[in-house]
Amino acid sequence: MSDPGSATVAENASVADGGNRESGEPELRDTRGRRASDRTVPDGGTEEVSSRGPYVESTIIMTTVRVVAPFIFTLGLFVMFHGASSPGGGFQGGAIASAMLLMFAIAFGIAPTREWLNGAVLTAAIAGGVLVFALIGLVPLALGAPFLEYSVYPIPHASKYGIELVELAIGGIVAGVLTGLFFLIAAGFDLDSEEGEPR
Repeated sequence: MSDPGSATVAENASVADGGNRESGEPELRDTRGRRASDRTVPDGGTEEVSSRGPYVESTIIMTTVRVVAPFIFTLGLFVMFHGASSPGGGFQGGAIASAMLLMFAIAFGIAPTREWLNGAVLTAAIAGGVLVFALIGLVPLALGAPFLEYSVYPIPHASKYGIELVELAIGGIVAGVLTGLFFLIAAGFDLDSEEGEPR
């Protein structure tokens, strides 16, 4: 017995009601009458996307992801900032932050999440992380000190803040790269093309 609150895929028996007229196959719809190719995006909207198969939405999964995502992101930041004095660091924190974005993709659909997140955001996270890391590391070199010598900065607890900023920058780079790789692999590759470019 299925949970009435969860969305399941149901078939419309009548082709005239929206089925595939060419093949005679009925169109797949969920319990709310939406087509299987209509996916709910993280901000609550719905848009039609092409899919290889029926996408089954689960109200329970989508609600759970919305609730736990802020806590996972906070955990990622905690791990990044405490990498200097406790287990963790930029790589681990960035992987946790990326896992939060992958949860959205699994719950709401990969294509809508990719469009919602926008590639410019991932590019900014990666480029911004590289820029911050380079800036913090190269300024001491310009002042005649070794690379990443935090003590040259004329602020109290320069080493503590410098390490935290470096870990945050690394976390942004790792989160952006991992999320971008996930979307790239999920998109697949066109095996018919000579260069095997992503679809």
